[in-house]
Amino acid sequence: MEQIWYQLTNFGTPALLQIVDVVLVAYLIYRIFLMVRGSRAWRIIGGVVIYLVLWFVTDLLELRTIHFLLEKGLVLGPVALVILLLPELRAAIEGFGKLGFWPDRLGGGEEAVSAAVIDELVTAVSELATRQTGALIVIERSRRMPEIEATGVPLNAKVSAPLLESLFYGENPLHDGAVIVRGNAIIAAACQLPMTVSALKPHMHMRHRAAVGATDGTDAISVVVSEERGRISVAIDGRIREDVTGQQLRDLLNQMLRAPRPSSDKPGQGDAKEGVDEAASVG
Repeated sequence: MEQIWYQLTNFGTPALLQIVDVVLVAYLIYRIFLMVRGSRAWRIIGGVVIYLVLWFVTDLLELRTIHFLLEKGLVLGPVALVILLLPELRAAIEGFGKLGFWPDRLGGGEEAVSAAVIDELVTAVSELATRQTGALIVIERSRRMPEIEATGVPLNAKVSAPLLESLFYGENPLHDGAVIVRGNAIIAAACQLPMTVSALKPHMHMRHRAAVGATDGTDAISVVVSEERGRISVAIDGRIREDVTGQQLRDLLNQMLRAPRPSSDKPGQGDAKEGVDEAASVG
């Protein structure tokens, strides 16, 4: 034991840097596996591994022609991977903005949401679920989404249950799309959201994919009501939890939007994410 302690405490600077280098690489690989687990990228990585195994085996068995073709394919491998994994790479890069290095004011800041607005949201979503009326509401937090807002119809109206219910009424021309909520206001309706590339359960279709897609790489909260099943689902950080009750939705929104903010973390983000992960259907 003393010899191990002596070796650890008497490493030179180059040796310590090598240890740090190995630890960082291991952590990076671990984070990449977490990011792609259960997604389309995981299958792509599996295909790359099979490709490399075939390349090695053909060389071992001296299958010159096949090995030559596979080896030439390796030259274009990095470019092909970047193209195939573009959505995942974009989400990973955007995720750096959520690590807490930048002041919120640089990203637009998180507008306060009142308890009354949360009650209106829960009332509207619960009523829409009872009627089996499809709905999709995206609640912005610290990061604004002007590119998504621009795809819809500007409203800038106070959040209210009757207004939300009327927006998703089948005869309303604005019912097809998402409603964007910022602070205590409905900013826009009929907005088009990016679709997630992650694997979802078979009964989840376009509306759920859009709900998850809006939270990929952002800290937004998506609330979706299934038209077929009349169930409420919530998406956070690229994960979705289904069969949420009205009270569970109220508790979650209060925790995420109104909880006191720690100095180095998002408000209740860790606890809320655990709640979503309990019934996550992504991956």
